Amino acid sequence: MIDILPISSPADLDLAFSIRRQVFVDEQKVSAEEEYDEFETSSTHFLARVDQVPCGTARWRRTSNGVKLERFAVLKAYRNRGVAKALVEAVLNNVFSQQPEPIERIYLHAQVTAMPLYAGFGFVPVGPVFDEAGIQHQKMVLPGSAYLIQ
Repeated sequence: MIDILPISSPADLDLAFSIRRQVFVDEQKVSAEEEYDEFETSSTHFLARVDQVPCGTARWRRTSNGVKLERFAVLKAYRNRGVAKALVEAVLNNVFSQQPEPIERIYLHAQVTAMPLYAGFGFVPVGPVFDEAGIQHQKMVLPGSAYLIQ
């Protein structure tokens, strides 16, 4: 069973940071200085649990360009089990529940290998592939009225 909830306690935020450290810093070799930023306190963070074991995280925040989804991370042992898809759905549901109409632009910088996940939710690639923290990414945007979660 996959449970995903917005983070409301410092202990759960620490768990999310630990997951991000394992995935981005240890596994993908992103520097800790690049991974943790000034937006930690202004973002809405999420923690995914499978059978009550913390295994994934993500966040979203408002920017001058709209709502940016970020920091999707799932521990290696829990990949290909639907956790990432459930995280995207939970984050989008949360964003939509808080948005005044019309919905602001929703976008993300997808690791190229994760683009099919986001495309499954209607995100479309925009612009060229670029390097972010030593990993190939592409900006993806969710067309405003094309996708509403039921």
